[in-house]
Amino acid sequence: MQDVSVFLFLGFLESGKTKFIQETLEDPRMENGERTLLLICEEGIEEYAVKKFKVKNVAVETIEDKEHLNEYTLNYLTRKYRAERVIVEYNGTWMLQDFFDAMPESWVINQMMTFFDANTFINYNQNMRQLVYDKIYMTQMVVFNRFKGAMSKDDFHKIVRGITRRADIVYEYVGGKAEFDDIVDPMPYDMEAPVIEIEDKDFALFYRDLSENTPAYVGKTVKFKGMAAVSKKVPQGFIVIGRYIMTCCEADIAYDGFALKTNGLIQDVKTKDWLTVTAKVGYEYNAVYRGEGPVLSAESIERAEPLPADRMVATYY
Repeated sequence: MQDVSVFLFLGFLESGKTKFIQETLEDPRMENGERTLLLICEEGIEEYAVKKFKVKNVAVETIEDKEHLNEYTLNYLTRKYRAERVIVEYNGTWMLQDFFDAMPESWVINQMMTFFDANTFINYNQNMRQLVYDKIYMTQMVVFNRFKGAMSKDDFHKIVRGITRRADIVYEYVGGKAEFDDIVDPMPYDMEAPVIEIEDKDFALFYRDLSENTPAYVGKTVKFKGMAAVSKKVPQGFIVIGRYIMTCCEADIAYDGFALKTNGLIQDVKTKDWLTVTAKVGYEYNAVYRGEGPVLSAESIERAEPLPADRMVATYY
């Protein structure tokens, strides 16, 4: 079956999703002959002016009940309209994984953008952190609509960068002017040092950056304290070294770590043993990842004291 390109637009009610999609479909440059399905997963105040669309062959369907967000329904709509392209205005209160679970095999995410009203974003992040995180962590671009000059870009920037370093950030002012975020994010450790030393408080940031930006670390030597994990699934001669990390809230605390080749430098390591590791970073296949990933080759391994309870879980803040 032919792949169907999916353009996924995320955000809460009145965040600007409808306006952006409307303007996109009014742009004649978007007309490429593809049959398009516009799938609306929430009803906001603003409605689509279908007659203004310059893109032809657009079918509009609404799924308001999450129970109907399933593979059967999406396959049915794809066949009904012989859709070649799907534009989704996603419900901000639904988790993104629900959409991924419902996606037919032929659907391929082409673009993902997230919109927020700058006037309510900080409050949403404080009170609905899990939903905010969910709409940012995989997106390609975060757009803050209705931004005002009196607002601090740093406040918005830090929240997004605490979730992902990959997404572009755009501030769209009330008058229509748009600016890309150009705030530089220096790492809290020296990437050019002979040994990159990671402080305990920076482990979460280090873990994410090494995972997302591995080429920048390959061939470099890093030093950090972590908790070991050992199981039958870990290849012989390897352990996993990492920390419990809180990404969003207490409910999502999980152990994350890297494959570490011990090189015979330590014996009888048990799960939850604390170690200080100095290792060179490589990138290769390892069963820990069920594929390729950052693999550390130990140059030094020392047993270490556990961190205090109030610092046991690594965070991005």
